[in-house]
Amino acid sequence: MSSNGYTHILVGVDFAPESEPVLERALMMRDRFHARLSLVNVVDYVAPATEYAGGAFVAEPILPDDGRLERELLDLAQKEIDALGERLSVQAQDRIIEAGPAARGIQHVARDIGADLIIVGVHERNWLGRLLGSTPQSLLKHEVCDVLAVRLDGEEAE
Repeated sequence: MSSNGYTHILVGVDFAPESEPVLERALMMRDRFHARLSLVNVVDYVAPATEYAGGAFVAEPILPDDGRLERELLDLAQKEIDALGERLSVQAQDRIIEAGPAARGIQHVARDIGADLIIVGVHERNWLGRLLGSTPQSLLKHEVCDVLAVRLDGEEAE
């Protein structure tokens, strides 16, 4: 972050209508700090040859594993992020698709582009999810840069 505020903001997007508050906050921060805005969507794809059953991974194919499904998911994500980028006036080079676990993908992109603020939504509604499973928690643990977690569950602040 510069002395004038944030210069490059990275927003984790999932294209869900209920995530609109994340985008609103990102636009507000972009305008407030005259910052560059980048979008990232992480396709968290598990190969169909791997099935989780009863506490162990079982190597029984449930779908053909020729890479087509993953390619289709990535292509669909690219179309979605391009449409969103057009709507938000985000340059094509600042629309990024990653594959893998969400927090790890966002961290890598933030480091690669030199982001000084990451904005993500928090979907977890129960205390255990907030404590253990959230992408924002994981991002904070790795201290890439500042993180703004926008609450999406509609609950009032406690």
